[in-house]
Amino acid sequence: ILAPQANRTQALNYGCIVANADRQEGLGGLGELGTVQHYVEKPSTFVSEIINCGIYLFTPAIFQHIGEVFQRNQQELVLEESSNGWQRAEVIRLEQDVFTALAGSGKLYVYKTDGFWSQIKSAGSAIYASRLYLNQYSKSHPERPGRKKLRGAPPCVAGNVYIHPTASIDSTAVLGPNVSIGEGVTVGAGVRVRESIVLHGASLHDHTCVLNTIVGWDSTIGRWARVEGTPSDPNPNDPYAKIDSETLFRDGRLTPSITILAIPAEFVILRSIVLPHKELSRSYKNQIIL
Repeated sequence: ILAPQANRTQALNYGCIVANADRQEGLGGLGELGTVQHYVEKPSTFVSEIINCGIYLFTPAIFQHIGEVFQRNQQELVLEESSNGWQRAEVIRLEQDVFTALAGSGKLYVYKTDGFWSQIKSAGSAIYASRLYLNQYSKSHPERPGRKKLRGAPPCVAGNVYIHPTASIDSTAVLGPNVSIGEGVTVGAGVRVRESIVLHGASLHDHTCVLNTIVGWDSTIGRWARVEGTPSDPNPNDPYAKIDSETLFRDGRLTPSITILAIPAEFVILRSIVLPHKELSRSYKNQIIL
């Protein structure tokens, strides 16, 4: 199990792992390996700050353990008073049924990593994950391939920015920090893009402002339009903080998040989600446009 560290409060939202500290070994300074002594999926009280991030490496022997769980479920199959029907034996939960049983057996290991990790359950969390990837990309590829291959004068770039080689960017555009420009994207004169992902084939017309936004495939943002979302970043003062999984609605209202859209000229779209194949005729705020 690949396992990063979370803070004590947010760890309750994940599978928590107690590892055998006496048997941990350094692996080239990249992390620590240890046997899993105890595993609890989303505990009600604090168990451990080491959490399951959903990345596993199994040997084929895992199928034997899954088979044992299946056989046990068949034997223990009962009609619960609180349920409306029979619990199906073939429904096997990897974390609750398999990992919990293997914990303490010496056959389940945890690899604790200090690398970045973020759960992506909302559009807003994708923006934060993109920032983490761009930061890692800037370290592993300091030359930032793609930007040097742009046609004409390069745009003004601040911070970590990835630009696909096929994108057409006006030299007066300002990009960054934390911007990803996809294949075949067109960015016009005077455009400002920050903390955003622009997917392939999108077109940002002259003097548009795009902040904390995901612009969908083949979308068009008209001239002088402004699209802006609300960032959903974790606590910057806590190195182990994770993004909280926000519900789409709270108290009957749309939870402020980033924006996904395509709009004509001179409109302002704030904290809204626009589904594909829509053309907007006015400005919107805190809306989901179907």
